[in-house]
Amino acid sequence: MRRDSLRLRLGLAAAALIALALVLAGIGLTVILDRVLDARTVEELDRTAKLIAGRVGLAPDGTPTLSRDLPDPRFATPYGGLYWQVEAGSHLLRSRSLWDKSLDLSRAGTGAQAPATLDTVGPDGGWVIAVVRPVQIGAQGSETALRVAVAEDRRSLAAGRNTFLHLLIPALIALFLVLTLAMGLFVHRALSPFRVLQAELLAVHAGRRARLPEHFPDEVRPLVADLNRLLDAQERALIRARDAAADMAHGLKTPLAVLDALARRTGPADPALAAEIAEQARAMGGQAERALARARVAAAGDLRRRSCRVAPVAARLVATLRRLPEGDSLDWALAVPETLAYPGEEGELMEVLGNLLDNARKWAHRRVRITGTGTGRPGLAVEDDGPGMSASAIAGIGRGQRWDESRPGTGFGIAIARDVAEAAGAQLDFGRSEMGGLRADLSWPSGSRGHPTALPTHAPSS
Repeated sequence: MRRDSLRLRLGLAAAALIALALVLAGIGLTVILDRVLDARTVEELDRTAKLIAGRVGLAPDGTPTLSRDLPDPRFATPYGGLYWQVEAGSHLLRSRSLWDKSLDLSRAGTGAQAPATLDTVGPDGGWVIAVVRPVQIGAQGSETALRVAVAEDRRSLAAGRNTFLHLLIPALIALFLVLTLAMGLFVHRALSPFRVLQAELLAVHAGRRARLPEHFPDEVRPLVADLNRLLDAQERALIRARDAAADMAHGLKTPLAVLDALARRTGPADPALAAEIAEQARAMGGQAERALARARVAAAGDLRRRSCRVAPVAARLVATLRRLPEGDSLDWALAVPETLAYPGEEGELMEVLGNLLDNARKWAHRRVRITGTGTGRPGLAVEDDGPGMSASAIAGIGRGQRWDESRPGTGFGIAIARDVAEAAGAQLDFGRSEMGGLRADLSWPSGSRGHPTALPTHAPSS
């Protein structure tokens, strides 16, 4: 995909937002986990503090005692990560795990009547979370105030947190991939109306459809309506241009006919002047025809280019040329695939192919051959068995020069054919035919605006 691809931009934006959301979600889940671990630890420590408070007693000298050890072996292991201690005034009772150290509970306050939770330094210098519960024991009226503290090393909580992160990070990465893929599919689906619109525009461009259909989502329908209005405007402009070209052609016919009549009248008195007038009239007619052909092709524009089948047009032209002088005596060989399509309108193809075939009719001795191909680069070849042309004469084809004055014509037919062909995206080349005469090759790119196709079957020779 290119840099300016809308799908690429949306995909990257979606991936970035998904990544940001998952990072924030991971941070939030980690914070929640810390809160949950702390709350659960405090709850367990408070429950242990209550258990110790139920087993604590006082010796005659006021020293606190514990009737039975707690079952968790970490209390009996030096620096085991789980600690307890009982304060009774200046007397102190503590677990073996504290060894010769004690917990600093000064932040909990000495006169507090409710349980307190605090972070303090453990016996090995690490941080511990502690629950301090005030307890009073003894006969009513002579109670002794105690403080029971139970603490757990935060490193054990960090180990649980790390285990959670080791599971969370791969899960978030997998979720990122799944969500990105889902978002890519969503973007692909969301842009599908534009792919349909492109296909419909290609159909309009190829002449298979006159207007765009209306079955598009509401967000795309205004664009479709604007495009249809543009097509309507282009159609009206095309009609106006063709009408103007026809009017111009009719307007030029009368003056040229007058000049031709004057040339014939002047002929007996001044043959040279008559020939010059006739030649200039023919040149003017040729130039007018070429200009009108260009105007007709330009009026069609590039927005909507129709295609047409080649075989029927070629067959009609051959049938017409057979009726012209020297046409009925020629052998016309026609081999064009039925599915071969020219990337232009039928009138344009008739103008191009008609000029090529008429030129072949004038110069052929006995045979004219028209072949078409749809493999590789589609195209047509028009060949004759006439005298042929030199390389320099071939180089001058299409410029309006007449290379032989023995045949009638203005010399603009081939130039018009080349102009019309190039306007449709086709290419017209000339060379020597294996039959000895001139070979004209009309070709166009495969999959061009007319979407030409071809099958190996050939139309029967005429």
